Amino acid sequence: MYTIKNYIMADSLEQAYELKKKSRNNVIIGGNLWLKMGNRNILNAIDLSALPLHQIEEDEEGFRIGCMVTLRDLETHSGLNGYFGGLFREAVKHIVGVQFRNCATVGGSVFPRFGFSDVLTAFLACDSYVELYRGGRVPVNDFVKMPLDEDILTHIYIKKDGRKVSYQSFRMTETDFPSLTCAVICRGDVWEAVIGARPKRAALYSGEKLTCPENPEQRKQFAKNIAAMADYGTNMRGSAEYRQCLAEVLIERGIQVISKEETEGTPC
Repeated sequence: MYTIKNYIMADSLEQAYELKKKSRNNVIIGGNLWLKMGNRNILNAIDLSALPLHQIEEDEEGFRIGCMVTLRDLETHSGLNGYFGGLFREAVKHIVGVQFRNCATVGGSVFPRFGFSDVLTAFLACDSYVELYRGGRVPVNDFVKMPLDEDILTHIYIKKDGRKVSYQSFRMTETDFPSLTCAVICRGDVWEAVIGARPKRAALYSGEKLTCPENPEQRKQFAKNIAAMADYGTNMRGSAEYRQCLAEVLIERGIQVISKEETEGTPC
């Protein structure tokens, strides 16, 4: 529940930034959905809807995603999902429902760096960069570790680097917040994993080379090693020990999905 005293449709990013930095009670609103999870009084609600921040643009090097792009746009964009093997479709499809995803924005899902964020896990699995109005371009892997400030996230840029990615998550019920999120990344014979909803912010964990992902024993041991790197917590959706067990299972599943997508070969 929140109350808004003044609603302002920003004419420019400069105007929005100058308003936001004047008071902690001045807030940038996107789809205006996650705000209702808390209780606060908002002096000035600053809307970026009139600015050209609604597009997903593709070039030879990557994809540039405006902060006002909706989660539904991520889910249905053929170029983005075609290149990354359906990563973003899988990451957002459990988030409440289509009506919600038609309103929730990329900026509103990424900038707060929520611990439960499927979207943040997905962007961390790619070579991604946030573009900040004042701070410039920052790797998402660094951005998630930064404290909240008064800057404005305008775009996210994802480079095309040929990696394979598989997204996995576990929920107690279909549209609940995740108990754990996981994205497995393959770059040649180097494998990594992003683990989120621990219930802390998502983080990237690098692994050793996995020479034969088709081998069940190698997959299992690799998943166990990566899962042991993460720091887990306990809340109503699971204990730390339970989450570590989930991580092992989801990482192994992700490896299996990617290895099946590769050209069929002789198992190791």
